[in-house]
Amino acid sequence: MDIAAPPAAGRTHRQGSQTALPCWFMRGGTSRGPFFRRDDLPASAPLRDAVLLAALGSPHPLQVDGLGGGNPLTSKVGIVAVSDRDGLDLEFQFAQLQPTGESVDTTANCGNMLAAVVPFAVESGLLTPDADTTTVRVLTLNTGMVAEISVETPQGPDGRYVEYAGQTRIDGVPGTAAAVTINFLDTAGSVCAALLPTGNPSDTVDVDGVGTVEVTCIDNGQPLVIVRASDLGRTGYETVQDLNRDGELKESLEALRLTCGKLMGLGDVSGKNYPKMTLVAPPACEGTISTRSFIPHVCHESIGVLAAVTAGTACVIDGTVAHRVAAAGAGAGAGDGSPASGGSITVSVEHPSGEFTVELGLDPQDPQHVAKSALLRTARLIMAGEVYVPLSLWSPGTSGVQEGQ
Repeated sequence: MDIAAPPAAGRTHRQGSQTALPCWFMRGGTSRGPFFRRDDLPASAPLRDAVLLAALGSPHPLQVDGLGGGNPLTSKVGIVAVSDRDGLDLEFQFAQLQPTGESVDTTANCGNMLAAVVPFAVESGLLTPDADTTTVRVLTLNTGMVAEISVETPQGPDGRYVEYAGQTRIDGVPGTAAAVTINFLDTAGSVCAALLPTGNPSDTVDVDGVGTVEVTCIDNGQPLVIVRASDLGRTGYETVQDLNRDGELKESLEALRLTCGKLMGLGDVSGKNYPKMTLVAPPACEGTISTRSFIPHVCHESIGVLAAVTAGTACVIDGTVAHRVAAAGAGAGAGDGSPASGGSITVSVEHPSGEFTVELGLDPQDPQHVAKSALLRTARLIMAGEVYVPLSLWSPGTSGVQEGQ
C-alpha cells in the first residue's frame, strides 16, 4: 500500500457564513460518527474541540443542530493522520462527546470506531491499497496502544476499493458486512498503570449509600469496574431500557465509580468517561459471562470492543469477580474462565444485543497474562461530504487554515 498526504482538493474552506470541513461519516462496529483527517482540523486542541462540538450539535439532548445522534454511541469522532513513526502507518485519535455535555474526551480508546480507521484512510486518500487484503499498523494516540487492522480491498474497474459487503454478522448491527480483523497488541494498562491497577484481582469497597461491594478493577484496553449484578440487587439480565430507567441503580454505580476511580489511580473521575461500570452474571445462553455495561451513565445497547476485551480478560484471571461468575456458568461454551496453560482461549461475552467473541492470546510462561487479543468487527462508509460550523468559530485563511476566535 502507498501512504500519502491528503490530496489538495477537498480541504477545509470558507463557504458563505460558515466553514466547510471535509467529513466522512462512518459506522465502526456498533458505533458511528464523523471522521476527519487531522490536517483538516485546527491544530489547537481547545479550538479543535469547539469545532467538534459544533459539528455534532452538542450540547443538546437531540443534537438537532449537528451530526450527533442523541446517544453516547452516536456522539463519537475519529481523527486520522499518516504516521511518521517507525513501524506504524496511521495514527488515530478518538474523541467521545456527550449529547448534553460540553466535554470532548480524548483519553480513552474506542475499539468500535477503530474498526473504521482503515476504511476511512482509503476513502479519504490517506492510503492507497495494493493488495486484496490491506493490513495497517495503527497507533491510537489516546493510550499509545498499537493495533493491526486488516480489511478487504479487491480490485475494481477504477482501482482497488474497500469491500463493505460480506457475510460477517456482529450483534448490535443489522445485516451482514465484510469482516474487519483487529489484533490488539499488549493492551494491559491502557489508561491505568497496570492490568490490575489496585494490584489485586478483586477488592472490597465500602461506599456510602451502597454498602460493602466486591469489585474487580481492570484495564486491558478499557478501564472497567466489574461487579456482580446480584450484589446490587439486580439479575444482570435486565433490558437496556429498564436499566436506564433505574435511577437508584445508576446512583449506586456512580458512587462506586467515583470510589473505584481513586483506587485505580485515576483521581477524580466525575468528569471522565472512564472507568466504565460493568454488571456481570452467569451466562444466559451459550456464552461465558453475561454483561451490562454503562458508558458510564447510560447502559450500552451491546458492549464496547475494548470493554469486551477487558471483561473477557477478567474471565481468565484467577480471583476476579468475572472469573468466579464465569466459573459458576462453566460448561456453557468455550472460555469458561479456567485456562490450564498458555496458548489462546475464546471467551464469549454476552450483552443485551447478543454476544461478542474475543480470542485471547495467553503467555505460555504465564497463563494469567494476556499477550494479545483478536476480534472481528465490521464498518461502513455512510456519507462523504462536508460538515459546516459557524465562520465566527473558525475561519480558514487564504493560505491555509487559520484559527479564529
